[in-house]
Amino acid sequence: MTPSIKPWFPIRTERLVLRDFRETDFEDVQAYGSDPEVTRYMVWGPNAPDDTRAFLARALAQQTARPRLEFGFAIEHAETGHVIGSAALHLREGPNRPVELGYCLHREWWRQGLVTEAASALIDAGFRTLGLHRIAATCDVRNVGSFGVMEKLGMRREGHLREDRQVKGEWCDSYIYAVLADEWSRR
Repeated sequence: MTPSIKPWFPIRTERLVLRDFRETDFEDVQAYGSDPEVTRYMVWGPNAPDDTRAFLARALAQQTARPRLEFGFAIEHAETGHVIGSAALHLREGPNRPVELGYCLHREWWRQGLVTEAASALIDAGFRTLGLHRIAATCDVRNVGSFGVMEKLGMRREGHLREDRQVKGEWCDSYIYAVLADEWSRR
């Protein structure tokens, strides 16, 4: 199935709206993207204002790509209307269609189940709407919060990659987690 066949977003959950980024999201994105604690285990950040502008420009360009393979969404808090993070499905072309899940959240909103809520909705849409077979995610092995989310989602740890990426000038290990469509439907 081609991801652009029918509109399947924004996605609404109990507390969130997952939607395309807008230029007007700059201040909210800069607020979480510039926080050293939020970006500690990321290959990017902390972001200067120019980094955030470049991120938003890429996000806006990806929205018009056909076929669209990058679904990077703003996580908007439904009650406040503020963007508090991002969640994404990164699709690749090819016979095996590898897909990676990613997410990031403003520190003020940590430990409230919001990333789990957003990621769950995105995984569900990936399997039910896009017809995906497997969704994977990686994180730095020190990022207990991130792999805790993956485990809450029912993803299984498939591997420990040794020094597979540089983060802030240091070679770091990653965990890889994944879930299959039939596993997701049985949970």
